Amino acid sequence: MSNANTLPLDLYKANLELQVRIGKLFQEGGKQWLDYGYRLASDGIAESDAEIAQLLQSEDWQKLATLPAEAFWRQLQQRFGDSQAAAQIAITAQTGFAHGLQEAVQAWQQQTAGVLGEVAPAALSGGDSPWANLFKPWQQLLQAAATDTPAAVGPAAKGRK
Repeated sequence: MSNANTLPLDLYKANLELQVRIGKLFQEGGKQWLDYGYRLASDGIAESDAEIAQLLQSEDWQKLATLPAEAFWRQLQQRFGDSQAAAQIAITAQTGFAHGLQEAVQAWQQQTAGVLGEVAPAALSGGDSPWANLFKPWQQLLQAAATDTPAAVGPAAKGRK
């Protein structure tokens, strides 16, 4: 249960939790890219080892002469596959990040609204409470919006009509 005295701490905790969740999302995305880079490097080393082994085992001059062209086409096909995999990882990582960010912001909104919802009624009814002046403009805005008066529109929006 939150009260007016713990409001700043509760809001700070909600903001800190949001920052931690966003930081974790960045770390998870970075890990996905590092894993992909490690896999690419490992595959490249394995390809090079296979080509060198093939080169060392070759005893036919004609076959030896065709190795560079075969290696070129094999690597070209591999790079097309790598670019497709990179695009798929980028889509997956971005989708996961966006989904995680949406969840984090929604949790933050719920937590912040819950904290303010517990404190605001007491602060507004207190009249002399130090928080009453803080919540007074919001209360006026909400009342104006509820009655749909021109005050709810605001001076900036009136000029656009």
